[in-house]
Amino acid sequence: MLNEIGEFKAYTDKQVYRSTGKRDTSWLGRFTFNTFLDFEGLGRILTIIARGYLFRDDTDPYENIEYARNALCAWCSIPSKSKKAPKVGTEPNVNFGHLSTDFPELVDEKGNGWFHRHVKNVIKFARKNPDLVSKPAQKNCEKLADGFTREWKKKVKQLQVPAFAQNTKAAWGLRFDDILADALELGPLQYYDISLFQKVIDKLKEATPKGVPEDLLPMLTQYYLAHRQDGEDWVILPVSAVDAYYGSTGFSKKWKKALPKDVVEYKESFGICKFKIDCP
Repeated sequence: MLNEIGEFKAYTDKQVYRSTGKRDTSWLGRFTFNTFLDFEGLGRILTIIARGYLFRDDTDPYENIEYARNALCAWCSIPSKSKKAPKVGTEPNVNFGHLSTDFPELVDEKGNGWFHRHVKNVIKFARKNPDLVSKPAQKNCEKLADGFTREWKKKVKQLQVPAFAQNTKAAWGLRFDDILADALELGPLQYYDISLFQKVIDKLKEATPKGVPEDLLPMLTQYYLAHRQDGEDWVILPVSAVDAYYGSTGFSKKWKKALPKDVVEYKESFGICKFKIDCP
């Protein structure tokens, strides 16, 4: 949320799979099952990754577009029979093992991309540690085992549809071209060091309903102050990113509605949530 560099590392570094109990969801990484099953929030994740590779050094980011696109392909890669780069005009490939030399952190020679490998490791962890994983999480992992690879292949093919394709295939879907365009506009990854006075933090914690994390309102306030534009009261809120930050869908399903309306206001349209905060 406030540390985009940390988000980038969470999506590209090697993961550690461990848990202290059934309420601990750290073994999922910075994801929720909504992302694994329905690819919710995937656009933000891929944009964070693209920005990390576009603005990796002092080079003009426009010169890094192909490099960043290859990084996205590597991250999304799935093992398949074909390991070669797809020919122009053919059905999009899903195996980008040929990029393992350039992006060993994102894909191996067989085409196991970071995301595909992570989901498979999540499933393995749940099966090997039933005493550390809740029953709903175990059920979700079985759903992943049954259909994730099939659905992810469809998604990876759709991501590669060109922005100016002749037909309407993926016209309303997420595409690498759109992600790269957003990444260029957003610029380098940021760390927003926004400090709040202790009395403000205390008031926000006092206003937090029972059952809601005490750090939620202070964090949302910091995010709001970091992203509010001059002359604008409303800020776009990436709800799925807040869920991923806490490792559950608690925010989207419970906490969001429970927060006091005299402190936080929301308005939603076409799947986009905007919010504003009246700081104490």
